[in-house]
Amino acid sequence: MDFSLPPGITPTKRTIIIAIVVGVIAGFGSLLFYEGLKWGIAFFMGYILQYVYPQEGQSVAVISQWSEPHSLFLLIPILIFGSLLTGLLITRFAPETEGHGTDAAIKAFHGTARIRKRVPVLKAVTAILTISTGGSAGREGPAAQISAGFGSVVADMLGLSPKERRIALTTGIGAGIGTIFKAPLGGAVLAAEVLYTRDFESDAIIPAFLASVIGYAIFGLFEGYAPVFSLTPLSWTLWQIPLFLLLGVLCAAFGLLYIFLFYGSRDWFTAAFKRYNLPMYLKPVSGALILGILVTALALISPEAETLGLSALGSGYGFDQLMLYSLLPLAVILLLPFLKILATSLTLGSGGSGGVFGPGLTIGASVGAGFGIILHLFFPAYVPLETIPVFIVVGMISLFGAVANAPIAVLIMVVEMVGSVTILIPAMAAVAVSHLLTGENTIFRDQVPTKAQSGAHRGEYDHETLEGIFVRDAMIPGESVITLSPSDEPAKIIDLMAKTGHTGFPVVENGRLVGIVTNRDVSTIRVADKTYPSIREAMTSPPVVIHPDDTLEDALVFMVGHNFDHMPVVRPETPDILSGFLTRSDILRTYVQADYLAACRKQKSP
Repeated sequence: MDFSLPPGITPTKRTIIIAIVVGVIAGFGSLLFYEGLKWGIAFFMGYILQYVYPQEGQSVAVISQWSEPHSLFLLIPILIFGSLLTGLLITRFAPETEGHGTDAAIKAFHGTARIRKRVPVLKAVTAILTISTGGSAGREGPAAQISAGFGSVVADMLGLSPKERRIALTTGIGAGIGTIFKAPLGGAVLAAEVLYTRDFESDAIIPAFLASVIGYAIFGLFEGYAPVFSLTPLSWTLWQIPLFLLLGVLCAAFGLLYIFLFYGSRDWFTAAFKRYNLPMYLKPVSGALILGILVTALALISPEAETLGLSALGSGYGFDQLMLYSLLPLAVILLLPFLKILATSLTLGSGGSGGVFGPGLTIGASVGAGFGIILHLFFPAYVPLETIPVFIVVGMISLFGAVANAPIAVLIMVVEMVGSVTILIPAMAAVAVSHLLTGENTIFRDQVPTKAQSGAHRGEYDHETLEGIFVRDAMIPGESVITLSPSDEPAKIIDLMAKTGHTGFPVVENGRLVGIVTNRDVSTIRVADKTYPSIREAMTSPPVVIHPDDTLEDALVFMVGHNFDHMPVVRPETPDILSGFLTRSDILRTYVQADYLAACRKQKSP
């Protein structure tokens, strides 16, 4: 049956229809996923492990009754069971469901805007298996990929244009996340903010608002509308703002550690299994086994160490709630950020299925809790007990807002999740500092800097305008280009990128162009700087070049087709002499200037 929208419907009405359909599907999809998680946790953690699991939103009286598992020796078999099924399903049916999900949805947006129909269901099943059997992962990534997948299905069903397809997919991301966290405003803003490191998808924000509200209304009918977390009375003063700024610095440091270990572990597991030619479906099992042994070993040390090990399992929201009620020992809180980063890296880095938002909140919460408690112990009059929960919530916002390159959305989301706007000012201060310090380092590697680097916006350029502009008119002249030498140490390019904000540099030796080094090469350098003593070993050589007399249309087609952001410019008669350097941003700037001048001339003409 053909459900395509009739061509006579106005663009505004088409957008409203897309938002309503996606919102309804996201609401019921998130509800089914959430119920599946609850049943899975109740079965594996409750029934089999005999673990009275702490849960977010519980009152002090209820959550204080949580208790350790009666049969912790069953944890390793449970983890292996969940990870083995996950690995089999992922490798056999949908490799794109591996990992945290949000990145896959972002990648689809910037690419074809298509997600296979099997992905939403498989992502839900694999995420439920991973999280409910103890894997350290959150539910935001699965919710994003599930709802984005349904958005892709809706696009096929309604016969949408490429632009409308991307709106449906992005709207699904916002509606799914906003619904499952009962944060419709934050989820909608996240859909527009999370796609880029330095830009905003404005076309998605209004339909995401509508879809998130619809999804939230449906979800709340069954699960209630109370905020995710319960809070005790909060208190902070203007004189404590410098302390929150310092918390932002701490969260930036832990956020960078989170990113480094997360992707370092993923690269390590992938390389190890390829090197020894091991079955890829066993990759999640290896991470789960290490995690199970670690938690079991901690349980043998002391009761506090057992609590620490258990806090590393699952999404972590129950232990966030315990911290908000001041029901966790300080020793556990101080070690929890490190263990949660390690546990999440083992679970998702090895190929498990789940999100990075939940663990990120726990890492930030424990950093904030530890910092707040230490300040209270030394300065009880300056930092009373009522202020410690503020440090916890601000830590959640500051850490994940920075690593996700989505400070505004995460700020709004967490405020909605705790149901209190009183923490806005200290949270704004802290997340601003942490975001500035982490720069464009991101937990979502498929984000692109701006729309100029996104394949989603390739069609917005007027081909005739680009065909009338030459590379020589847009490039940075050779004498103004910052270049590197092959003998330079890797630290130099890392320092240059931090100072200039540029993400690629040509490499010149004895006046001749020999290569190019970009931020992608830097990722390799950072993981294995001992392997690369100089840039020569990491650079791309020979570089792909373009000529000054080529058109910007030729350049952009080539860049988008090969996913390049930079190209050295050389003359055909001197192919190894650098004449200039061209980036996607240069193309965008020149195009906008030409388009503006053309519009001015058109207005002046009679």
